[in-house]
Amino acid sequence: MITITTAVKDILLQIATASSFLLLFQWKLNQGHMERRRSLWSLDDHAFLVMACALSLVLCSMLSGSLYGMIYVNWGILPAFIGMLYGSIRARALLAVMLPVCTYVFSYPVAPEQVLLDSGILMYPLLFSIAPRFKLGTAIEKMIMLWIVLAPCMLFIALTPLFDGKDFSSLQDSQMVLILSVLFVNPLLGCVWVRMLESAWDKRGNEERLARMSENFKREIGILQQITDMVPLSVISIDDNGRITNINDASLKKLETEIPHITRSEVLDCTLSDLAHRLKLNDNPELKQLLDRIVLKQGFTGKVACLGKVLYVLAAPLVPKEQEGRQGGMVLIVQDMTEEENIRSELNHVERLTLVGRMAAGITHEIRNPMAVVRGFLQLMREKSPSDMESYYRIVMEELDRANSIINDFLSLAQSGLSGKEDSNLHDVIEELAPLLWADANLRGQSVELRLCDSLPMLWLNTKEIKQLVLNLGRNAMEAMESKGVLTLETRCVCEMVELLVKDTGSGMSDIELEKLFVPFFTTKEQGTGLGLPLCLSIAERHGGSISVDSRPGAGTVFTVSFPYESREKVSTVC
Repeated sequence: MITITTAVKDILLQIATASSFLLLFQWKLNQGHMERRRSLWSLDDHAFLVMACALSLVLCSMLSGSLYGMIYVNWGILPAFIGMLYGSIRARALLAVMLPVCTYVFSYPVAPEQVLLDSGILMYPLLFSIAPRFKLGTAIEKMIMLWIVLAPCMLFIALTPLFDGKDFSSLQDSQMVLILSVLFVNPLLGCVWVRMLESAWDKRGNEERLARMSENFKREIGILQQITDMVPLSVISIDDNGRITNINDASLKKLETEIPHITRSEVLDCTLSDLAHRLKLNDNPELKQLLDRIVLKQGFTGKVACLGKVLYVLAAPLVPKEQEGRQGGMVLIVQDMTEEENIRSELNHVERLTLVGRMAAGITHEIRNPMAVVRGFLQLMREKSPSDMESYYRIVMEELDRANSIINDFLSLAQSGLSGKEDSNLHDVIEELAPLLWADANLRGQSVELRLCDSLPMLWLNTKEIKQLVLNLGRNAMEAMESKGVLTLETRCVCEMVELLVKDTGSGMSDIELEKLFVPFFTTKEQGTGLGLPLCLSIAERHGGSISVDSRPGAGTVFTVSFPYESREKVSTVC
């Protein structure tokens, strides 16, 4: 007769053998070779789980036996059912076959109804139906599902002796308590193992999430460092003790210009005060004030003159969002404003020159009034003077007219605004000037050709200004040609621009002349003022256009005046 002690030892040995799959699986997780998936497992994980559960099933079946000749005890049903619930369809089928086979092989005596009841085959439909939902459930839900499957199996095992005509009343109370304990502890232990598996996987999942967070953190730190290195600003971070903790490439490059061969590690190993000492800036009162504010963890925004440069400095304390009352060091952002300050100074200078130009234009405008009076009195004196004084009066009046012409050109050049614009056709302006140009060309023995675009859009023009532009360019072209020269006026539409081309067949211009072409008072003519072409450029720019010149010695010159327009209808891109 088997004693209670021997039976308990056998039961504990089977329990230890059945839990071997859990120990193997835990060891594998600790090795870091397995990763839990939400709903799908990799092939290696699946294979390992199947082998561990199958091994535990075989070992438990080898140690299985009849408890007091009443019930068949095989704890291998636990790893088999757990493997079927957690495994794939193939693993489920494999373990479902192995469980009755092991029960048939290792149980004695063997009867069909015993195999049917002791192996849990009757619960296979329920087990297979809840397996997909089992994988997606929580730990508590999984424990409940396993209990629902195991509890009926224990009931079937308890009913097996009834088919052999055995009676539990023949057992002692201690034996009956042991049998009931086995039947109750079996599903309870299965739930404990499920909880241990879930805890192991959760731990592994937390480790993986922590590792991913660490990788993401490192990646974000790297990206942030790249961003700070790419910006043209100097970015320096310091801790609560004033020690430099980080510096971007822009700051390091600027330090290298002042302290040759300095390295990043040297910078990160000193404080701002030490760095100022190495830069020999201890006597700079503005910088000393900035350092004092940084020591006191106070913000600062302003300009600091340092090393012959004007620096815009932003110093701000870093306050973690989770700890509003604490500080996490400071950040310094430094921008070199030297060039901007120089540009601002130049703009102020230009504004002063513009003011002087306006004053000069006003004064020049007022000079015309006394000049007109002088010319009028000269005409009266000329009529009453003897004939031998005629040549003197003529010279004086010509010079007065020349001076007045220069004043008119200067005033037009100094004009900044433009009024009296209206929708106009450039062809109408050219056709109005054509008789005048033809007359001048006939006197010089030259000819004029008009090549006007068939479809030219309307432009927003000041016709008086445009007439002056066309007339100046046309007469300049005539003066650059000998007799039998040809002046060509051509219009065309190119890329939403209306272009006026003024071509001549003269001797062309050199590169030096082209460079100074639009400089005021530069001229190659004996009686020229040097204001004609600058005036034309000023008129074109006031209309939002431009003038380009193409000239080569011996090949003539082409002035191209471009006017922008808003397309109101389709015109040919090249007329």
